[in-house]
Amino acid sequence: MSKEPTEAAYVMSGQFTPDNCALVLIDHQVGTLQFVHTMSPETSLQNAIMLAKAAKAYSMPVVLTTSQEDHPQGPTAPALQEALPEAYESRVKRTGIVNAWADPNFSAAVRGTGRKKLIMAAVTTDICLIFPAISAVQEGFKVLAVLDASGSSFDVQEELARRRMATAGVMLTTTNTAIAELVQDWSTPQGSQLIQLLMASVPKTPGHAG
Repeated sequence: MSKEPTEAAYVMSGQFTPDNCALVLIDHQVGTLQFVHTMSPETSLQNAIMLAKAAKAYSMPVVLTTSQEDHPQGPTAPALQEALPEAYESRVKRTGIVNAWADPNFSAAVRGTGRKKLIMAAVTTDICLIFPAISAVQEGFKVLAVLDASGSSFDVQEELARRRMATAGVMLTTTNTAIAELVQDWSTPQGSQLIQLLMASVPKTPGHAG
């Protein structure tokens, strides 16, 4: 007689869980958001905030970084500051280094989480995300890049950045998939909270009464 499958049999190999990964958010600043045109910058920011709320629900480590806040890039989007007050307070303020991983304070903060799996999003795919994502993979981290919490100015920039990251071993995903992978069970307290965020983010069907 065959044995009943154990719960572990349903867990994916290499799965990202609240206990083994950290959230990394890069340069979601009011100025740099203006570079995003391959999707709505408001939607991109909202997805970053959803990731932030998921990380907070599970008390996951979060690393936040910005670049040249006193330049046109501007401050971190206020809604993200509000969602992650502690991470914002301890954010890594870069002086202009493009590849965030090359900033020793940033890469040290990520290593300091003690996690080898990173859920990573950045305001622009083609500049802010591609380089630290690849650099982290080259250092031995597993990186899940969340592409709808990011964007580029033109489709060709987005497409080529995605191709290069995938070729380098970065895993590509979206916000709803990343959150569902963390939750695994919507009946848990965190799952019940986060499913409401996902449902609120679904576009309304034309003519549907909101």
